Amino acid sequence: MADQREQGAARPAAKTPAAAGRAIRVLLVDDHQVVRRGLRTFLEVQGDIEVVGEAADGDEGVARAGELRPDVILMDVKMPGTDGIEALRLLRDAGNPARVLIVTSFTEQRTVVPALRAGAAGYVYKDVDPVALADAIRSVHAGHVLLQPEVAGVLLSQEHPTGNGRGNALTEREREVLTLITDGRSNREIARALVLSEKTVKTHVSNILMKLDLADRTQAALWAVRHGVGD
Repeated sequence: MADQREQGAARPAAKTPAAAGRAIRVLLVDDHQVVRRGLRTFLEVQGDIEVVGEAADGDEGVARAGELRPDVILMDVKMPGTDGIEALRLLRDAGNPARVLIVTSFTEQRTVVPALRAGAAGYVYKDVDPVALADAIRSVHAGHVLLQPEVAGVLLSQEHPTGNGRGNALTEREREVLTLITDGRSNREIARALVLSEKTVKTHVSNILMKLDLADRTQAALWAVRHGVGD
């Protein structure tokens, strides 16, 4: 991937409209220096993305995230000491608002599912096209759940007893809210779209998770995709 990044750096990216405002602040967390160097080389020529720091393991990544307050963290899963999944839990427990995009070579279901349950906003493989990676950063920063097609396939091919047969328990309004969650909308955006208060939307989201026996919005979005809600 480092070679791809260096090749991509040969032609500086055109400034995007977002570059006129504050750039997306990105922290790189990976135990391989060559990977961090490749990511930095490519991302630093993006007009709307700024690499604000690096870390070589989960513990350092959590500490640096607290110091630098990045918007997006690119995180590997398998690292010595504190791995990416435990780092995700530590970030969540600390209330750090950064959106975490997992960038890894591990494709197993046993890695994907725990990462999403721990709070990852997206999951892509290290062979992702550099331009697609930049777009993924922008997407998770905008509040979307981003899964590479192969990752979504791994998840949606599973048999999930959790939530099966419970979709009928949702009210029409809850299904509308769930559809917008699947589109990556925030509570505020859902409130505006449905002309509701944010407090009412939060109540609907809580009811959806309770009725489907799901832990978070990411699981709700995946459930909705699997069961065709909003199609």
